[in-house]
Amino acid sequence: MKSINTKNNLLKIILLCILVAIDQFTKYLAVLHLQNKNPVVFIKNVFELYYLENNGAAFGILQNARWLFLLLTAVFLIILVIISLRIKPIKKYTPIQVIIIFLGSGALGNCIDRFNQGYVIDFFYFKAINFPIFNVADIYVTLSAIALVILLLFYYKETDLENIFLSKRK
Repeated sequence: MKSINTKNNLLKIILLCILVAIDQFTKYLAVLHLQNKNPVVFIKNVFELYYLENNGAAFGILQNARWLFLLLTAVFLIILVIISLRIKPIKKYTPIQVIIIFLGSGALGNCIDRFNQGYVIDFFYFKAINFPIFNVADIYVTLSAIALVILLLFYYKETDLENIFLSKRK
């Protein structure tokens, strides 16, 4: 059983690294092709690639709170690791494990930006609805949070959650 857990944990780490690498690569491309340039318009007045150095969170809140974001991200990542390690390695819990990996990848991707540059690079912009400019890490976090809510509401039962959070793994 221990070798299965080790193998599962290694696969989780590899997937997390791949997802973070994709996020960082897209941000690198944004710097290379969008920084100090006009936006790349895909659908006029609807969607474009627009370079932005975001010093805050969504909708521009908490501007220049870099250390707060780094601290909160570190706490969030520690919580995700603890939860991930407590989840029994059975097929029923695979969806929640994948969600945890995506949540962690998104948090880590933006944390890397904040740590290295002091800001997050955003570049996807839905101009038609003036939605906040976002990046791949934000997509990971948003879609996985939505998937988590759906799983908690419609897939997992209360006893499943008790097994995840209250039981000790053997």
